[in-house]
Amino acid sequence: MTEQRAERQDVAEDGPALARGGLIDRLPHIPLFFLGLGVYRAWIEVVFVGSFVEFPTAQYAGHNVFDIAMIVTLFACAFASKRLGAFFSRRSLHWCAGVALVASTLGVFSSMYAPDLAPVVATPAAVLGGFGIALVILFWSELYGCLNPVRVALYYSASIIVAAVVLYICRGFLYPWLFAAALSMPPVSLVCLALGFRSLPESELPRALGGKFSFPWKPVLLMAIYAFAYGLKESSMYAGPFGPHSAFGTVAVALAVFAGIVARGGRFDFGAIYRIALPLMVAAFLVLPSLGFLSNAAADFCVTASYTAFSILIMLILANMSYRYGISAIWLFGIERGVRALFSLLGRETETALGSLEIAGVSSEFVLNAIVILLVVALTMILFSEKELSSRWGVTFLGGLDAEGDSAIVKKQELANRCHEAAKRYQLSQREEEVLLLLAQRKTVGSIEKELFIANGTAKTHIRHIYRKLDIHSRDELIELLGLYS
Repeated sequence: MTEQRAERQDVAEDGPALARGGLIDRLPHIPLFFLGLGVYRAWIEVVFVGSFVEFPTAQYAGHNVFDIAMIVTLFACAFASKRLGAFFSRRSLHWCAGVALVASTLGVFSSMYAPDLAPVVATPAAVLGGFGIALVILFWSELYGCLNPVRVALYYSASIIVAAVVLYICRGFLYPWLFAAALSMPPVSLVCLALGFRSLPESELPRALGGKFSFPWKPVLLMAIYAFAYGLKESSMYAGPFGPHSAFGTVAVALAVFAGIVARGGRFDFGAIYRIALPLMVAAFLVLPSLGFLSNAAADFCVTASYTAFSILIMLILANMSYRYGISAIWLFGIERGVRALFSLLGRETETALGSLEIAGVSSEFVLNAIVILLVVALTMILFSEKELSSRWGVTFLGGLDAEGDSAIVKKQELANRCHEAAKRYQLSQREEEVLLLLAQRKTVGSIEKELFIANGTAKTHIRHIYRKLDIHSRDELIELLGLYS
């Protein structure tokens, strides 16, 4: 009974401090510069997705060329990540990204005022845009890889909402104002990025660490299938009033995740994200087409919602690997985002190529829908085998460390491993394991509460429970028990 009361007390205390205050008090503090990720999302939709303006350049080199340039850049950076090291400290790359995106914006919008320039500027603008946005994606991924999962989920879902709000506002602009807004988006996102890195303690900044790891293919392959399904339905989204980054399904899921974290704090069940994603995808490809009413609008809602849910989950999984184990975010996200963009492109091209063809008397759309659903269900069942966000997801350390600063990655991994083993041995909850890891990193009680977005006094309650379960009485005994620094 005592344990049950303690657990109920934890649930109450782990939520935001709203229970004792008004609505404003419930909202966690979010530094605005971490929402700059939403600004680059808005730029993509304004300039290249095609849901705003049909730029003359699009008929010569548009979305597909942009995606191909982005995919090539992402894969190139991923495979050169060990040589390139941490991106945040390479100012030349930041300048390259900013100049490329500004030049791309100028090229695309110039075709509106001088259509004769469209054949000349189309390909360079698309290539520069894909190259620049790939770098910006990796910059932001590296920053989010320095944050704990609660902060990642909170900031990322909020950034998706910010992107949609920016896009809703931009829809009311005349061309000159839309041009000015699009031109300002890349510099604003990069300035926010710089402020985000500057806000982190030096010990939490990305480091140019070596080492070889197996890649977490399970979640990435499932993300690829979701992206392929998303690509199959993408053309219908452009026919509507809203693009994919400002679609109602996208915003609804982002709001649901954000509200869940605000309401539940560190107790938010991240597994609920992919439990939402699967039925939505099944509804879009199987249930709604069979019903035959509201199919386009409802299917678009389900597809964008499902894709967004799994995008948030993949961000959490990969960022958490970088945060816990010191794995290069450039390597992880470069491959994952490259694979995602490639399969989304394949989905669009498949939908265009097959069109209204029939296979053995059955429409190609029905066959594709059935294949997509089978793949999504099968891979999601595989993913369910990983019960927790902190699972390894198939990642193992394969050695290959350098002689110098790479001892840090060993310590970080060993610390995470020993805390995970201790949590299993002494039956700690997932929250208690997170607190244990921060305690082992010698974080103060205040910093633990700030990192995990938990109410004042909650960290002390968790620490008492941890000490009781481990039968210790101080942090020194904890360090000795873990045996990391012996």
